[in-house]
Amino acid sequence: MIKPGDARLRYDVVDVFTDRPYAGNPLAVVHGADRLDTAQLQRIAQEFNLSETAFPMRPTQDGADYRLRIFTPRAELPFAGHPSVGSAWVLARDGAIGIGEAVQECGAGLLPISVDQAGATLTGGPARLGAELDAAELAAAAGLDVSDVDGAGAPGIAGCGIEFAYLLVRPDAVSRAMVEAAAAKRAGVPHGLVVVSYDSESNAAHARMFAPNLGVREDPATGSAALGLGVWLADRGLVGDGDTRYVVSQGAEIGRPSTLDCTVTVEDYTVTRATVRGGVVPVASGTLATPST
Repeated sequence: MIKPGDARLRYDVVDVFTDRPYAGNPLAVVHGADRLDTAQLQRIAQEFNLSETAFPMRPTQDGADYRLRIFTPRAELPFAGHPSVGSAWVLARDGAIGIGEAVQECGAGLLPISVDQAGATLTGGPARLGAELDAAELAAAAGLDVSDVDGAGAPGIAGCGIEFAYLLVRPDAVSRAMVEAAAAKRAGVPHGLVVVSYDSESNAAHARMFAPNLGVREDPATGSAALGLGVWLADRGLVGDGDTRYVVSQGAEIGRPSTLDCTVTVEDYTVTRATVRGGVVPVASGTLATPST
C-alpha cells in the first residue's frame, strides 16, 4: 500500500445539480487512488466531510470506461447520483473519457452515463420496490404529524441502484421536516428517508433527503433518491405509461438550492428506465497527503 510521503493525490471539488458555484451538492473527486485500501479511502472521505467523496479508478469489468468508489464520512456506498454525475463530468473535462456516452462501473453494476459540456445524465440501475411503511411512524420520525401526510401515495421503499424510504406529504410540511436517526431506523428506513411533495399536474417535486445513520444529516441534492422517486411514483400510479419528465427541487432549506431533471419510462405498469441530469460547476482543486495504512 502507499505510505505517507510516497505521493500526493490530486483532487477536485465540484458542485453538482446546479449551474453556479456554492449551490447544489458539493463533491470531492480524488484521482489516482487505485492502490489505496478501503480504510485509507474512508479516511480521505472523513477529511473532506462532505456528503460523498468519489474515487475514479481503472475499470475491472468488460464494457466499463472507469470504476467509481463512493464514500460518505462513515461508510462506502454501492452507488450514488451526485458522485456519478460530478465524477463523469470531471473525467470528461480532463480527457479521461470523452464527451458523450460512457459506462460507469460501481457497486450497482454497469450504468450508462452521458456527459455534456455543462453536466451529465445518469441512467439508474434496475428498478426495485420494497415494503410499504407505516405513515404515522414515518411522519413521527420526520418530526411531522400524520395529518401532514398526503394520502395520494402510500409510503414505502423504492430504488434504482440504492433504496430509500419515501414519505409523501403536503407541500407546506416539507420544510418543517427534521428526521431523528433512531426513530427513522425503527420505522424501517434503509439508506435514507425522502420527505417529498409532488404536483401531478406540473410533475414538480419538492424533496428533502435525510440519512443521519450514514453521517448525512440532510443532503442538498440526491440523484439516486430522485431516480428512486420515479420508481415510487410509477408504482403509486402518480405517473402513467410512457416517458414522464419530472423536476426535483432540493436543498433550499440548507442554503444549497439544487435542481434535478429526471425522466421515468413505464411500460405496462413497469419501470424500464429512469434518468437524472444535473449541471456541474468546478469550485476548487489541489493535492492532499496520502493517509497511512
